Amino acid sequence: MVVASIDLQGGKVVQLRQGTELVLQRDNALELAEEFDRYGEVAVIDLDAAAGRGSNLEMIKPLLRKAECRVGGGIRSPKQARELVSLGAKKIILGSGAFRNPAKKGAGIGGGEFGVNTEFLEAVSGEIGRERVIAAVDARNGEIVVDGWKTPTGLDLIGAAKAAEPYVSELLFTCVEREGSLTGIDLEPVRKLREAVSCLITVAGGVSCLEEIGALSALGCDVQLGMALYTGRVNLAEAFVRGLDWKKGACPPGSAAAESSGAGCPALLPVIVQSPGGQVLMTAFADREALRETFARGNVCFYSRRRGGLWMKGESSGNTLRLVRLRADCDRDAILALAEPAGPVCHTGSWSCFALDRQYTWELLQSIVAGRLRNPVPGSYTASLDDGLVREKVMEEAGEVCSAGTRDEIVREAADLFYFTTVLMTRAGVTTAEVLDELDRRHKK
Repeated sequence: MVVASIDLQGGKVVQLRQGTELVLQRDNALELAEEFDRYGEVAVIDLDAAAGRGSNLEMIKPLLRKAECRVGGGIRSPKQARELVSLGAKKIILGSGAFRNPAKKGAGIGGGEFGVNTEFLEAVSGEIGRERVIAAVDARNGEIVVDGWKTPTGLDLIGAAKAAEPYVSELLFTCVEREGSLTGIDLEPVRKLREAVSCLITVAGGVSCLEEIGALSALGCDVQLGMALYTGRVNLAEAFVRGLDWKKGACPPGSAAAESSGAGCPALLPVIVQSPGGQVLMTAFADREALRETFARGNVCFYSRRRGGLWMKGESSGNTLRLVRLRADCDRDAILALAEPAGPVCHTGSWSCFALDRQYTWELLQSIVAGRLRNPVPGSYTASLDDGLVREKVMEEAGEVCSAGTRDEIVREAADLFYFTTVLMTRAGVTTAEVLDELDRRHKK
């Protein structure tokens, strides 16, 4: 997986060299998050919070509902980690707090101030789940550094990583001496780290080209991109393609697939297409060109074995699949495509290749309501509901739900309340996703 980084300082998106020298600055964080999310998770790093000079939390909040974000920078308590998860963070990155001995604060290296703070790591893991916790093992020449890479700890990278691993699902390794330099990643410490631990590893610091991304992928590591991405040295679509395990998708010489395609077939990986509501729509195969075209066109493309080339779903029928995001599986040899279908997906005319009908979801109900309000037809009851009337109906149906006596009555009255509430929401421009996000936030608090 390729992880694009959004580093925040003073309310701006920045890129720093060696954590101090400002190289570039932008003010379009929300646009960047939406774009980066198509290729992989987004790393949102609050540099001000990490340095103890304020917070960019208000700027971060909308990003967490726009993209799948891992958040880091100045997280010093389990409560703070849970709050970020409740706001929509997918994972939490723990840095300096994970490598300070709370019993000997200020005692210096010789006095034992630094050490893997297993108490803190265990507390955060217990609060939000180990699967959501990432430890940032930032190292300069093999030594863990903290406080924005300013303070050496005397802790060995490999030893610290192994001690932190039981409490986290992933390590973020930054090769600090290469960070922001575009001089290339040092693969040797990456190899040693990969041999020492079994959890996921994301690597950052100095990555400057696609070849390095391929080399990191071959080691079983993900890559986090910053300077190379913002300066145009690396294209995200190409980085996504390069990070996949195409060897597993190659046709073996002499196989039936290779023979049937004449000159041989391209390496193909399976693609599972899923609607935003969670319904599995179809499966097909993609080669490198199909993935590049998917990102370029914004509609999901495949490799057609029957046609022997590129195939954009819905190109002739109009039943396209608008890309939301692509994600590789844990082995990088299969792809999940989240996409908005423009119509029936199956060639038989069914909504899905795995079911005859579209799942009736709250999202579908709102889309029907929105259509009636947007393009009213004579006799449409939904279109007749102005703001005052729909509010009256919500209050009326709420009372009828409360007075319902039997199970069947509750079902019927709740359905009426659900419908009128959806009309009220739609007229006000409130989406089902916003309401579900709020419920999700409350659940995770």
